[in-house]
Amino acid sequence: MSEENFLKQSKKQFNDIPLSILDLAPIVSGGTPADSFQNTLDLAQHAEKWGFNRYWLAEHHNMPGIASSATSVVIGYVAAGTSKIRVGSGGIMLPNHAPLVIAEQFGTLESLYPGRIDLGLGRAPGTDQMTMRALRRDSRSDGQDFPEQLDELRSYLNPSLSAGMRVRAIPGEGLHIPIWLLGSSGFSAQLAGQLGLPFSFASHFSPDNTLPALEVYRSNFRPSEVLDEPYAMVGVNVIAADTDEEARRLATSMEQQFLNLVRNRPSPLKPPVENMDDLWNPFEKATIQQQLRTSIVGSPKVVTEKLRTFLDSTQADELIINSQIYDHKARLHSYEILSSLK
Repeated sequence: MSEENFLKQSKKQFNDIPLSILDLAPIVSGGTPADSFQNTLDLAQHAEKWGFNRYWLAEHHNMPGIASSATSVVIGYVAAGTSKIRVGSGGIMLPNHAPLVIAEQFGTLESLYPGRIDLGLGRAPGTDQMTMRALRRDSRSDGQDFPEQLDELRSYLNPSLSAGMRVRAIPGEGLHIPIWLLGSSGFSAQLAGQLGLPFSFASHFSPDNTLPALEVYRSNFRPSEVLDEPYAMVGVNVIAADTDEEARRLATSMEQQFLNLVRNRPSPLKPPVENMDDLWNPFEKATIQQQLRTSIVGSPKVVTEKLRTFLDSTQADELIINSQIYDHKARLHSYEILSSLK
């Protein structure tokens, strides 16, 4: 289906679109991973009460500001502390792991929390090259064999996909665990379309590729036993507050995080500042503003208008919201505002 025909046939309304949460389990300056996990569970419990659809955690390594490196463990912690919200990975970086191990881990999670576990998969390392080598133990493992790893993983969960499977994932085999492909370019978009799987795009840090990747996904989509039609979830940074001024101030923590990544000095999430121009040079400012240009920052009225515009351009089936906010109460309030907009 061409993007033009898709847009003619489908016009999404914001009030009908599920909202979900992507939590990077931020470690803030002066805080500890233990604090981060407590905040993660607290946010998940509020998200469940406020009606968010799913709660995803992301695999990152060697990142002083992100606590969710052992992603499957944190998913279990969140699922144990909630009762109905879907919990999953956004995502597990499959080339960092043996597919059998992921099948067993998520088979265990699905067995413990049936009908609530999502398995989102990416092919990036989720870290720097040196850490990638420490994780993968093989300099030749660059993610290019991701399709083969995905086939192997899916076969452990559904042995009918591959004749003669002699190794079994127990638990895992025969369980229905929704698999999503995640991406920030066209590679996983095309693969998700060809396999008829749901697709989630990381617009929150790769805005330039958003519309091209969604077009690739939809134009390559083939119906499967999983989906009859394409299903695309799009990630977006949202920082909401009672006033535009307060939201812009809160957003400086996210901007500092990206600035430190640009400088190759990742750090814990910093407190907000009054003026980012005191911290970055013009080139850094332009680079970060371009990377964050789809971020939505403002009061409830501004956030509503910009979310509707974003939905009009992407025609996403679901939005997954990342909010990198230093103060936990302010982060809760941002998501509470989001939940009240619909």
